[in-house]
Amino acid sequence: MIHPTAIVSSKAEIGADVTIGPFSVIADDVRIGDGTEIGPHVTIDPYTTIGENCRIFQFASIGAIPQSLKFEGEKTLLTIGRGTTIREFVTINRGTVSGGGITEVGEENFIMAYCHIAHDCKTGHKVIMANAATLAGHITIGNFATIGGIVAIHQFVRVGDYAFVGGASAVVKDVPPFVIAAGDRASLHGLNSVGLKRQGFTPATLSALKKSYRIIFRIGLTLNEAIERAQAEVEQIPEVVRFIDFIKSSQRGVTRCGKSKD
Repeated sequence: MIHPTAIVSSKAEIGADVTIGPFSVIADDVRIGDGTEIGPHVTIDPYTTIGENCRIFQFASIGAIPQSLKFEGEKTLLTIGRGTTIREFVTINRGTVSGGGITEVGEENFIMAYCHIAHDCKTGHKVIMANAATLAGHITIGNFATIGGIVAIHQFVRVGDYAFVGGASAVVKDVPPFVIAAGDRASLHGLNSVGLKRQGFTPATLSALKKSYRIIFRIGLTLNEAIERAQAEVEQIPEVVRFIDFIKSSQRGVTRCGKSKD
């Protein structure tokens, strides 16, 4: 299943039923899980581990050294979870020592063409990144988050679980879970209600999250006052706790509300 024009290092570990297309280059110390398909003209650099049943399309660059002036050739890692799809011309860099030494792409991610994932980023499960979305270094993307096309996210920003970032946004502060953020600079525009319904969230959960969102972002309280009130007035179901804890733990500051009346 390896095309004769592909260059595959004898020090790479290739699983069963792996396909490697024409002119692809697989370097030393690469591990590729069973059933993964590597298209033509793909480059996979050292210290990269790819899970089972992934698909990597043509001209992707996976595991290249980080675009960091502090990098001095240290052994750092990239891991990609099982079932992930990586489309054309995607670039994913491995980590830096100062950032923990590893870039992690979660399971069943869908990374569309021309996306970039920089050093020390971490994405959760079933993350979607639309075309040309860009993650600077040290970014964390939560489970089931969707990042729209041509989005740029500043280094060290966190995007919470089930959040939706609209296309062509510039994100410079943390985006809480369960919300929609969009714009330059991004602001909040209510809950990601459509996405949450599609994922099976109950009306009661949506109601509690909406009440928490309004208290914290819509009625003009200071953040500390709003958090205290939300904790006192909203049933502390797990989703509400997750929402509030994310906001309380922010180091960069939290993206605030736009003009939505939600």
